[in-house]
Amino acid sequence: MARWVQPTGAEALLARRDGIRRTYAEAFAGPPWHEDPELADGYVHRLAKDAARPGFRAALALDGVPEEPDAASVVGFATAWTTASPFPSARGYAAVASVLGPERTAAWLVGALEVDELALSPHARGTGLAAALLESVTASAPEGRCWLLTSADAEPAVRLYRRLGWRRVPGPAEGPDIAVFLGPGHPALRDPALRADA
Repeated sequence: MARWVQPTGAEALLARRDGIRRTYAEAFAGPPWHEDPELADGYVHRLAKDAARPGFRAALALDGVPEEPDAASVVGFATAWTTASPFPSARGYAAVASVLGPERTAAWLVGALEVDELALSPHARGTGLAAALLESVTASAPEGRCWLLTSADAEPAVRLYRRLGWRRVPGPAEGPDIAVFLGPGHPALRDPALRADA
């Protein structure tokens, strides 16, 4: 048995709905998320629409025999797509815009590759799969422009992103408890204030 990351298209990803549903429920059951497992059904339903977004890409972390990938179990996944113009306001987008402000939001995020989800089953953590999933979906980001949003309280995720060279965008102290990260190749990181992210 082995674990590996495999880029996948929308159709192949959706064929793994059951494994994605299970992984999502496991990944977000604990702190800081504490999500009800039933929310995984909503995520899988939304995934079908997300897969049609411009620039959509995905990767799966699989556990099984590499020679028989169809029989392998899903233990993680990542999805990403191109951020729309104008910048959206649904879901967490309004909070992102409040952290960056309208000018930086438009310049840094619109048209960039947005990592929407990165989820890994707890029993697969600490194996390098999360880093491999993130690399798989962001490696071909146009001009290195990629970003993601997470909870500032998701300490293992925040540590992972920083270790991989992602940098958190400083926001107002009174702002929402979220963390907006720019990928290591993002042109905005030429700003010394962002390179010095602690």
